[in-house]
Amino acid sequence: MLVRATCLISFLSLFSCPLFGQAVISGKVVDEEGAPVVGANVFIHGAFDGASTSVDGSFAFKTMVKDSTALSVTYLGYQPFEQVLSLTTDSLWVEARLQPVASELDMVVITAGAFEASDEKKAVVLRPLDIVTTAGATADIAGALNTLPGTQRVGEEGRLFVRGGDAHEVQTFIDGLQVQNPYSSSVPDLPARGRFSPFLFKETTFATGGFSAEYGQALSSALILETQGLPEESVTGISLMSLGLGLSHTQRWEKSSLAVSGDYSSLGPYIGLVPQNIDWEDPVESKGSQVIFRHKPNEDGILKFQGSAQFSGFTLYYPDPEDVSRQLPLSLENDNYYANTTYSDILGEKWSLHAGLGFAYDREDIRQGFHLNKSEHSAQVKVAAHYYFSEKTALKFGTEAIRHRVEENFNEPANSPFQTLLGDTYSAAFAEVESHLGPRLAGRAGARMEHSSLLDKGALSPRLSLAWKTGNFSQISLAYGHFCQKPKTEQLRFNQELGFERATHYILNYQYQRGRRLFRVEGYYKKYGQLVRFQAEQPWLSGNSGSGYSRGVDVFYRDRSSVRNGDFWISYSFLDTEREYLDFPEPATPYFASRHNLSAVYKHWLNALHTSVGFTYSYASPRPFNNPNLPGFNTERTMAFQDLSFNASYLTNLFGQFTILYVSVSNLPGFEQSFGYRYSSRPNEQGQFTRSPVEPPARRFYFVGLFISIGEQFDN
Repeated sequence: MLVRATCLISFLSLFSCPLFGQAVISGKVVDEEGAPVVGANVFIHGAFDGASTSVDGSFAFKTMVKDSTALSVTYLGYQPFEQVLSLTTDSLWVEARLQPVASELDMVVITAGAFEASDEKKAVVLRPLDIVTTAGATADIAGALNTLPGTQRVGEEGRLFVRGGDAHEVQTFIDGLQVQNPYSSSVPDLPARGRFSPFLFKETTFATGGFSAEYGQALSSALILETQGLPEESVTGISLMSLGLGLSHTQRWEKSSLAVSGDYSSLGPYIGLVPQNIDWEDPVESKGSQVIFRHKPNEDGILKFQGSAQFSGFTLYYPDPEDVSRQLPLSLENDNYYANTTYSDILGEKWSLHAGLGFAYDREDIRQGFHLNKSEHSAQVKVAAHYYFSEKTALKFGTEAIRHRVEENFNEPANSPFQTLLGDTYSAAFAEVESHLGPRLAGRAGARMEHSSLLDKGALSPRLSLAWKTGNFSQISLAYGHFCQKPKTEQLRFNQELGFERATHYILNYQYQRGRRLFRVEGYYKKYGQLVRFQAEQPWLSGNSGSGYSRGVDVFYRDRSSVRNGDFWISYSFLDTEREYLDFPEPATPYFASRHNLSAVYKHWLNALHTSVGFTYSYASPRPFNNPNLPGFNTERTMAFQDLSFNASYLTNLFGQFTILYVSVSNLPGFEQSFGYRYSSRPNEQGQFTRSPVEPPARRFYFVGLFISIGEQFDN
């Protein structure tokens, strides 16, 4: 619900503006075509003074360095820029024009099934700033990625659904480590939100299929996140928002940094102003804190630690599952802890190493005429290494282990208590070779071996990707791979004799990128096997006899050249999918799959007003749902989904400190949105199953925030 305080302070630093100081160096970084370069590193040799370029390529920072010095600009994929400066005045303007590295410009890149957001790679689709500034996403990673092709809008969930796959088929990885609970706790038909801010990450890879053998336990998709390194400077942040407040401080030393933050949010005051479709008894309230430590023992190595704790809870009137026409109080309390530590280093000329430890704990306490107490925790260790045979060929290999434990205690007055205790040691090893066989052909081949002690079964998953450069600006990519995943806890609760569920991906991708315009189209076929299936109301008799398929076409176009200070992208997905799994009586399209999905995103920077504005329009065709009062299965359809969202950021100063005023509104025109119906589990006296509509919490969502960065100054 909230844009976390620590995240928003990072947001401030992305909009670099002229600063007060003894000497101010400012300017602009552009590419060979004169277009702004966003996120380039600008710094002075022998000092920690520097900045990153903002959305229009500008930068500014103050320095105490005197006399002559060297200014450097670096950006991956481009040749370094250097200029000797004579600091004899209080201010100096520099324009840096970067030239691409020839090998980066000409080299083929494997793109099948992958969307990358990075400030450090040249051939990417999005930048980290794009995730933050996409209207309607409210700085939520899943919200922004839902504007990309391959995703399905499932408004009552808030999670990522990719190419006909369920949300649990998408796994999240932070610095190579799998995340146990990446979304906030919620109840069915109440949208969840990602626990992690996009500002924590310098690189995001959204793999919609055919991803590397390094990542497992995901049938459909992998969200691969790499955290930031050392921050540029010390800064204190204050966040005042319509839903709460936050405070953070980052301290930078020569080789280390420490960031500490805390935030509090409450929906209570907000729902007093904005009408809700939910009858709240105790609105959502949450508290959180986070610690991030970074240390660079040498030029190539970095040690990272991050730990967070979040506590939330709410009580609302929610339909009784047996008779949805009756509302009963339902309460949920959640405690979540997450920590990981990683170390990366380059060892000599041929080797690099990455090692990590992760820990997660999540507890849910749910009450509604029953009491469910569920705790889940995991510990993970992973080691991966690269060996470089040459500049064009490298071997990546590694191993990991995850100890996972789930405990559930269920009590209901009319029945005996029920307890679930599941413990699993999951282990895996992977190896993968990637090679550029000349400037026009690249390939990646690998395999992953996995084993689960709970299932007492293993799996071998081969994977292959190829890319061929068809012209100076175009290329074709292919991807193939096997993927497996353990059944969900809900199925293992009744039967631990199940095996891995499986999927096979086939992907063909064409991409054309010239200057600041990009077009890509991708066709795919995904075949499911060994899905969990059981007869209605008999989950203890489940087996791996389920199957299914997903096939479709994804189209994406982005243009940052046609409109001055403007940027837009359009994405479209066509999906055809059916499954025979769980208690489906016959093959059918699942409730979360819509045949057509369309998104159009536009962003504009108003220089004279120091303001950026954005609009996002989203459309999803009707989705199926099952009406037990009618013959057939999943024959009913929801209404089509439409949303037009708006946001704006105004850059100014408050008491001389860099400040952003941010506003956003979802569903600006007030489109009617309905996600189908929930039905009673038992028929009434007339033999009919009563129903209640599934609607968003409110017709619109408003957000206003004031974010102050103490330590950065802004000159109008």
